[in-house]
Amino acid sequence: MERGQPRRLHAVSDFESRVRAVISALKPGEVATYAEVAEEAGHPGAARAVGNVLAESDGLPWWRVVTSTGRLVPGHEDVQARRLRAEGVPLRGKRVVVR
Repeated sequence: MERGQPRRLHAVSDFESRVRAVISALKPGEVATYAEVAEEAGHPGAARAVGNVLAESDGLPWWRVVTSTGRLVPGHEDVQARRLRAEGVPLRGKRVVVR
């Protein structure tokens, strides 16, 4: 199953709702780290939980979220790189170039 496809139906927690709002607000060409998303959602230190939300996402722009070092999502690097480049995000190998 490709990332971004629905995996399950469940009640959305407050945390998940906040994370989804932060990620949905990212515009084309904008990139955030998992930690930045967690902090902006009001849950600093919950970067891994942000990853869990994205793993269960149903259409969120997951490709705009990277690790703190700019690394792309393992196993989805090619798709993520293609989408980021199409939005004008500079990459070096499998990492976003931090400006």
